[in-house]
Amino acid sequence: MGTPYEQQDFAAPIETREFPNGRLDLLRIGGADIGRLTLQPGWRWSTDVKPVAGTELCEAPHFQYHVSGTLRVRTADGAEFEAVAGQVTALPSGHDAWVVGDEPVVVVDWWGASDYARGTSEQGG
Repeated sequence: MGTPYEQQDFAAPIETREFPNGRLDLLRIGGADIGRLTLQPGWRWSTDVKPVAGTELCEAPHFQYHVSGTLRVRTADGAEFEAVAGQVTALPSGHDAWVVGDEPVVVVDWWGASDYARGTSEQGG
């Protein structure tokens, strides 16, 4: 018999981390951590998560599918771009990001979610 299937729902995450203007819902499935970030208008990493992470920039790399909203990203080397619904982004460590406009940003993150919005004693990001 084959490997049994796994199925989970973001409506019942194994962990939720809340921070100003946002939250992370985390699932653990297939040996991986998958996160759904919901970021409200006005959210900015350097304002809302930096105090929790304790790092100058977000040090969690991300591999994300953008479900809704517009996210503006600035990398450590100064490159800046917008990510919108339907796009996939791969972000290296060392970036800031913020919500553009009045629509919440929702992303599903396959890489970096487990370290997101943790304190420096837990790795930061």
